[in-house]
Amino acid sequence: MNRTPTILSAIALVGVALLFVLHFTQKPCSNPSVHTPAQAGDGLRIAYVDIDSFEANYDRLKAKKEEFKQQQEAMENELARSAQQMQNDYTELQRKAQAGTLSQAEGEAAQKRLGQMQQSLETRRQSMSAQFQDKLESFNKDLHTRLDNFLTDYTKTHSFDYVLSYSAGNPIILYADKSLNITEDVIKGMNALGDKGATQDTTKSK
Repeated sequence: MNRTPTILSAIALVGVALLFVLHFTQKPCSNPSVHTPAQAGDGLRIAYVDIDSFEANYDRLKAKKEEFKQQQEAMENELARSAQQMQNDYTELQRKAQAGTLSQAEGEAAQKRLGQMQQSLETRRQSMSAQFQDKLESFNKDLHTRLDNFLTDYTKTHSFDYVLSYSAGNPIILYADKSLNITEDVIKGMNALGDKGATQDTTKSK
């Protein structure tokens, strides 16, 4: 089973490190306090979200990462206990065999039992891993929907044509003017939405 940092990295990045191409009718921003990124060539309005900052400050993501961490630790502990029990039984079997107190029938029965324990442990490991992966995929889908819905409304209000993702660890964008950064708006807005962020699945042409 993968270690926790690898899984958490997947949680943090899969759902949010993506490019949104949004086409809306441009209109001026009426709120003077709203952050206003600069315009790109041909009048396109572009902004970006710093994924590292989003990951560190989006409450739902932080809580879910901790939840997944605890679930993985619980699964690993359960598997470790089963493996230790199997190891203890094997050690006892060896001790009896070396002491000459193990009959052939007892040895064959013990060997069969250990084989069944090993098979059961592997089946349980595969089942738990599949369930955990399903939860990760479900969360990533939900996170994508929440972010997509939020940015759909946000770009309508602020008249952006493109919203890009930026991460220092995965620099798809090699340079980003900080005046284009809308991360704080996105974090505040999505935190304010709470559980309402995925109430509808927005459909739009791209």
